[in-house]
Amino acid sequence: MSAINVGQAVILGVVEGVTEFLPVSSTGHLKLTEGLMGIPVDDKSVVGFSAVIQVGAIAAVLLYFFKDIVRIVSAWFRGFTDREVRQHHDYKFAWWVIFATLPIVVVGLAAKPFIDGPLGSLWVVAGSLIVGSGVMWVADQMGRHKRGEDDTSLKDAMLVGSSQILALLFPGFSRSGATMSTALILDLDRVAATRLSFFLGIPALTGAGLYELKDALGAGVDATPLVVGTAVSFVVAYASIAWLLKFVARHSFNAFVIYRIIVGVLLLGLLSTGVIG
Repeated sequence: MSAINVGQAVILGVVEGVTEFLPVSSTGHLKLTEGLMGIPVDDKSVVGFSAVIQVGAIAAVLLYFFKDIVRIVSAWFRGFTDREVRQHHDYKFAWWVIFATLPIVVVGLAAKPFIDGPLGSLWVVAGSLIVGSGVMWVADQMGRHKRGEDDTSLKDAMLVGSSQILALLFPGFSRSGATMSTALILDLDRVAATRLSFFLGIPALTGAGLYELKDALGAGVDATPLVVGTAVSFVVAYASIAWLLKFVARHSFNAFVIYRIIVGVLLLGLLSTGVIG
């Protein structure tokens, strides 16, 4: 029997779509939701399902930023034969995204047994939510928000890309939260930090979803819940992206910090009382 049915897939697709790009930890929310629905969070097929439905959220990014992506990819290809194009920011940015993805790939493959095992504990998720909130608050206060997207450099991309490892090793920390916080510390403005987080998430999350597909299909999850969950996450994530970009243009990250702390404390309470485990 499938570890996840269609109804559960719809709920998890909504959770994934809402939280994937908000700095609140999609992994933490998925594990919390799975726990509340009685789904074993450490089951191999469930871990695979969570990774696969991220592809729906990534598809939403691809569609939302389609013109930007076409421009950047086009510059990258043209740069192979046109020396002048190699001086353009788009050409360089394409390489930066590639280079900045390598650290998380290496660590992800090397640490996979720990990520799927002890580091996937809900206790780790709860602690990471709370600790990550403090990091985000400090970053928002420290950042001078004076640099835009065109001011980013290879150093920025590498540091922000490498920060994704925090979320990989400590689910609940939030990939978006880690990347946005790092970008803010580097003095990027909130919109530039958010967009950089989006672009760096495309190869990392797509790769993770494709890598986990075999486990999701081979360990108990039917194709139908996978398709449904992925489709739902796509629709919801598209709306979430549009909202987030408008929100960060006018507000700080304080609302996310407070929300993360509340969820982290709530999760600790549920774990301590045995409601979920």
